Amino acid sequence: MSVDKEPAQQQQQQQQQPQQGGAEDHTMQDAATAAQQQPQQDAPPLSTPTTTITSTTANNAANADAVNNDGNNDNEAPDSPPLPAKHTPATPGPRAARLQALFAATLTHTLDKISYVNFAACYPTVAARAPGTLEFVQRQMVERLGAQCEREFDSVLQNRNVVAKLNELESLVSEAAARKQVAAETTGVVVVDEVEPPVPPHTLPAATVLAAHLAPHLAAQQSALNARLQNTQSANARLFDEIGAQRADIEALLATVERVLADMDGAAGLLDGVADELVRETRAAAAAVDPDIGGSVDAGGDRAMSGT
Repeated sequence: MSVDKEPAQQQQQQQQQPQQGGAEDHTMQDAATAAQQQPQQDAPPLSTPTTTITSTTANNAANADAVNNDGNNDNEAPDSPPLPAKHTPATPGPRAARLQALFAATLTHTLDKISYVNFAACYPTVAARAPGTLEFVQRQMVERLGAQCEREFDSVLQNRNVVAKLNELESLVSEAAARKQVAAETTGVVVVDEVEPPVPPHTLPAATVLAAHLAPHLAAQQSALNARLQNTQSANARLFDEIGAQRADIEALLATVERVLADMDGAAGLLDGVADELVRETRAAAAAVDPDIGGSVDAGGDRAMSGT
């Protein structure tokens, strides 16, 4: 190992030292020539052992590098899974393009309301003293508000996948139209849509709009009134049955009274023929018992007869 270090040190010294004059070069060349001409018993040439040691060192270094590489490979973590493919935005179809255009027009119309004139009307003092500053603030406010609205709209489109769903709707509508046309060509029957288009709400009169708004409240009130009406009708039916039963009882009582009166009339009719005889017999019996009683009976009988 000392022999290996010495040639290495000599090489480093030769690299570090500057090249000297030509005399020294000739001296070193002569010394090397003399060393090569000496017999092998004195000392082995430096070139052969140096080459052998250098090759052995290179092999050891290669083996060490291989071992280090194996250790590094063992210590390295397993390969991570591949990253997902980058999201490619879908190309907007007619409906999606119309939605985006409508949003852009609405946003522009809204931002136009925040004009410098309207802004200055809200801050008249600042507009009078620093109009440039107010105009700068107004312009920045409009730009930031527009950018924020656009970011929010793009976020909604991306999170809800609006463009892809609208494109899918486009494909469904076109597919339905194609199937309808194929069915018409196959059967020879043309299908006509008889459904009338809905009336735009802004064209309806005020009474219709008011009735539409009051319809839920009126429906609830109508349900409550119908329930109350049913309860009242059932109560009236119950009272009608009670009144009918009472009338039947009254009629039964009247019939009984009429029968009793008829019996009394019949009895009075039977007594009409024998009433005088009964009076005379009563007077005679009373006179036989007591003349005074008989006289009073006669007087009472006369009064009774006169009253009759």
